[in-house]
Amino acid sequence: MNLPADTSVPATSAASADQRPADPGRRSFVRQVAWGGVALGTLPLTACGGGDGAPPVQFLHGVASGDPLSDRVILWTRVTPPAGDTRDIPVQWEVASDAAFTTLVAQGQATAAAGRDFTVKVDAAGLKAATGYYYRFRAYDATSPTGRTRTLPTGSVAQVKLAVFSCSNYPAGYFNVYADAARRSDVDVAVHLGDYLYEYGRDGYASAQAAQLGRLVQPAGEILTLADYRQRYAQYRSDPDLQALHAALPMIAIWDDHEVANDSWTGGAENHQSATEGDYATRKAVAQQAYHEWLPTRNAQPALIYRSFAFGDLLALHMLDTRHIGRDKQLDYTQFMTPQGLDAAAFTAALSNPTRQLLGTQQTQWLQQQLGASAATWQVLGQQVLMGRMNVPAPILMDVLAPGSGVSVSTYAALVAKAQQTPAALTPQEQAILAQPAIPYNLDAWDGYAAARETVLGMARALQKNLVVLAGDTHNAWANELQDLQGNPVGVEFATSSVSAPGFEEILPKENPAMLAGAFQQLIPTLKYADTSRRGYLLLTATPSECRGDWVFVDTITSHNYHASTDKSLKVLPGAAGRGRLVPV
Repeated sequence: MNLPADTSVPATSAASADQRPADPGRRSFVRQVAWGGVALGTLPLTACGGGDGAPPVQFLHGVASGDPLSDRVILWTRVTPPAGDTRDIPVQWEVASDAAFTTLVAQGQATAAAGRDFTVKVDAAGLKAATGYYYRFRAYDATSPTGRTRTLPTGSVAQVKLAVFSCSNYPAGYFNVYADAARRSDVDVAVHLGDYLYEYGRDGYASAQAAQLGRLVQPAGEILTLADYRQRYAQYRSDPDLQALHAALPMIAIWDDHEVANDSWTGGAENHQSATEGDYATRKAVAQQAYHEWLPTRNAQPALIYRSFAFGDLLALHMLDTRHIGRDKQLDYTQFMTPQGLDAAAFTAALSNPTRQLLGTQQTQWLQQQLGASAATWQVLGQQVLMGRMNVPAPILMDVLAPGSGVSVSTYAALVAKAQQTPAALTPQEQAILAQPAIPYNLDAWDGYAAARETVLGMARALQKNLVVLAGDTHNAWANELQDLQGNPVGVEFATSSVSAPGFEEILPKENPAMLAGAFQQLIPTLKYADTSRRGYLLLTATPSECRGDWVFVDTITSHNYHASTDKSLKVLPGAAGRGRLVPV
């Protein structure tokens, strides 16, 4: 049967998410994509050997669209050739305004070549702004599943809704988070903040239930070569929930560290040992090549991924690379430990070094130009790591880094309560614990690059921009009010949880998640929300009068039967009075 017509509300609609009409087109479309395809007329959607000796090619990895602009969008697919066949495969692509493809608006030819792992990317141009389209590919006798995409709006825009994702670890569990977002009818664009895949082998991170779930990674070992990265992407892109998300929405993506190796910086990574794993620059280059082959990105220079997207006069989205292009090596607390404890003076001097870079000079200058040139109401940074100041008492952090060397979060919270209620009852040891300073819990985040953070906050404040920062990476959900060193409110941060990678519930299994989140908010004055144990995604809804974050969670990733719910909603208002302050919805 044919797909129903596109009845979704365009990005320029003034209706709120609750007011928007249900989109039977989107829901029917996603449902059928998830089950493997929809018949379009008499065209087969999977491969078959054809007449005239046509090779039996297949579209096993679905379709995707990404990097939408107001007049064009990248279309993606991969053609699977017969085993051992390395010949180029001619591909035709079509874009239509209707699901039956009776009204074509763009079409052309491309090539699936072995040198690009038989992936195809097309920049389909000549499209109308704020408009939904259907697209598909053909190769010999095979026709791909159908995808849906949307161009960006121009001019006056009443609403933009983004679904924000991070940290999808295949062996850790099912991608129910993707499945839930794909079923929505009110999202304009998916934004992926990185860790689209993980590089570890089968004995690596978050793989305890992989065999039970049927999600053992391929290849079996840690990925190092171009062939390794390609095989891992192929496995991730075989997942039906990820295919459904890509087929339902255009995606704007940026990489984090695991697309190469854990805790990457410009010259290396924590999870790369040159003596046994070869040259890091070579590994990074092939990893980034595979990323662009398998993601629907518009990349002129593979290593330079930062770029901006304009949603009319409402929202400018600036995607940043905080990982590979300009980052200095991370600091490590072990560098500053002495027999007497942390060398606070040396640590503070290193942390406040004005030359330490996270974005690099070139990207920082580019961001300043983008912020200065944009008149959009909301300036949104799509990037990887937490920007908010996440300082926690040193005894808590020491216990996390080396259990037994400090105190647990719950123990510290009890001491704080004791100090408030019966301070005279505190022992000298308890007083010493409470006297220790608060220090950054994660030196891999902006907390480890204080001067670089102050530069970004300073430029946003000087330009009087309404700054909203998106973050992922931690596998936990957070909402921060962003202040400069003088305490001036500058912006807010909405940080999404992970798609499947575990959060603090794995690192601190003895802590009650609700109490842990409450303790974080008690200890960090600018932290207004935390969830440290659930998988989910963030919905960001921007209107001229507010920018709102809704945290959506699924109740399981170990079964395909799940329930999704919204746990928290916070918003920020534009202008000097509202800027940098989160308020309940």
